[in-house]
Amino acid sequence: MELHGTAAIVTGGASGLGGATAEMLAKGGAKVTIFDLNPDLGIAKAEELGGHFVKVDVTDEVGVQNAIEEAEGLHGKARICVNCAGIGPPAKVVDRNGNPLPLADFAKIVNINVMGTFNVLSKFAARIINEAPVTEDGERGVIINTASVAAFDGQIGQPAYAASKGAIVSMTLPIAREFARSGIRVMTIAPGIFWTPLLGSLPQDAQDSLGKQIPFPSRMGRPDEYAMLAQSIIANPMLNGEVIRLDGAIRMGAK
Repeated sequence: MELHGTAAIVTGGASGLGGATAEMLAKGGAKVTIFDLNPDLGIAKAEELGGHFVKVDVTDEVGVQNAIEEAEGLHGKARICVNCAGIGPPAKVVDRNGNPLPLADFAKIVNINVMGTFNVLSKFAARIINEAPVTEDGERGVIINTASVAAFDGQIGQPAYAASKGAIVSMTLPIAREFARSGIRVMTIAPGIFWTPLLGSLPQDAQDSLGKQIPFPSRMGRPDEYAMLAQSIIANPMLNGEVIRLDGAIRMGAK
């Protein structure tokens, strides 16, 4: 699918992986709308890219529907959706004092990461499923979701995060199969240890230590490298229904 002139939505697009993806799309000529909860970062990023920002909670059905309609009113129907919004605070099932993880804490991570991703992709797809194709193959759109290597190599302290990312992995193929008849591709990227603003706040020696865990290249991944893969997925029509690990060959240890 061509980027130039194509409307795109990026959740979590104010910073990190989503911010880098929004930049990549804009540089390719796409008309980008950022969905994020941080208006300060979101507005600044949208202005930088010549795009649009909407403050929206990805778990809010009405809010997401309204945000998609707002984006459509400015840029036309979006044909690209990249879901990067998510959270992942660590917590053990039972803490050192013998207290079980509150169910609400577990549910919050699953709700944002899984329900939020599904909420956006389903409403995005519904807007274009009966629209005219944009390629000679009959393609109408592409959805890229974000999982994590934690879906496969979940560590101690990641039960909720690993469960949520495992769910994103598991729903990739059935949704791709459902949308195949409508020419909407569905892919998932599972990043390893990538630089984020949170990790960037760590001392340099801590960052270096994390990077050395990766076989090659022995450093944290850069957000623009996630964006490069997203760009390849958008461009290549045969990429569909698959999960791609982007991790420098790392396999996470127990902790």
